[in-house]
Amino acid sequence: MELRERILQTALELFFQKGIKAVSMDDVATRLAVSKKTIYKCFTNKDELVFEAMKPYIKSLEQSCFTSIENSENAMEGLFRMVEMVKEIMRQVHPSIFFDLQKYHPSAWNLWVEHRNSFFLAQVKENIQRGIEEKLFRKDIDVEIMSRLRLAETELAFNSDFYPATQFDLQKVQLTLLEHYMLGLSTLKGHQLINQYKQITEEE
Repeated sequence: MELRERILQTALELFFQKGIKAVSMDDVATRLAVSKKTIYKCFTNKDELVFEAMKPYIKSLEQSCFTSIENSENAMEGLFRMVEMVKEIMRQVHPSIFFDLQKYHPSAWNLWVEHRNSFFLAQVKENIQRGIEEKLFRKDIDVEIMSRLRLAETELAFNSDFYPATQFDLQKVQLTLLEHYMLGLSTLKGHQLINQYKQITEEE
């Protein structure tokens, strides 16, 4: 692996472990057992390093999301596949990631905003439309409103004003919000399928 790619991979691992603000260029150099000067030969500053590290990560998220939905038998299964994606992401990502990006690295934050407002929003809309056609989601829902609600919920779970990491398991917060979202969308047929996927029996 080329040095530049090793730096990006190592930096991303440290950002996920400690949060972006808590990681210095010295930390990256130490983890790689190289000098800080070597890091600066590849990246002008930390802001560039964060930006370049986030680009391939966001692309990988898009590919995983697309594959999960495309390989689903129905829209509900697509959402449950997204649940598994969320679990994996929450296992990896430090809770301060969104805050650090937004406050300290606006260029990298804009990458996320673009991903959220284009790719992610389009995928959510398509899945809701699919669910309506499959009679799993209510036909009276406003697709635009509910799609944007899902985007907002994704970031809300990382908001320490509402869900401080010292008081909440952030993976549980994400999954609880997602389940609430699914139940709000679903028809009776959809609710029954949720229970089937959760391997529980619906009470009469």
